Amino acid sequence: MRYGEKAIKETKLEAWENTYPERDYEINITFPEFTCLCPRSGYPDFATIKINYVPNKKVIELKSLKLYLNSFRNIHISHEEVTNKIYSELKKILKPRFLEVIGDFNPRGNVKTVIHVASEQKGD
Repeated sequence: MRYGEKAIKETKLEAWENTYPERDYEINITFPEFTCLCPRSGYPDFATIKINYVPNKKVIELKSLKLYLNSFRNIHISHEEVTNKIYSELKKILKPRFLEVIGDFNPRGNVKTVIHVASEQKGD
């Protein structure tokens, strides 16, 4: 197993202390090379994952997020399931004031899918 594959396999999302918890500010993260596998056909699905959040006491450590997102590349999972799973994991570890995850999937078979999962409003 190559070192990158090992790092992906052993990945865990990590959060750091927010150095400005008293302040409302937004963090926007874009991951343009997301891949997973179609649960029905096994064909690869490609997407841009966008994460926007207003932190509370924690912020996400970016290398752990990159490895976590790369861990889906060989998993058979639907667009809806993977976007909701990313949202749930981030919400659990960060407990942010606001969280939004967008899975913007490339067209395949002439169909384009965008999945949008978000807190009802900033401050939830």
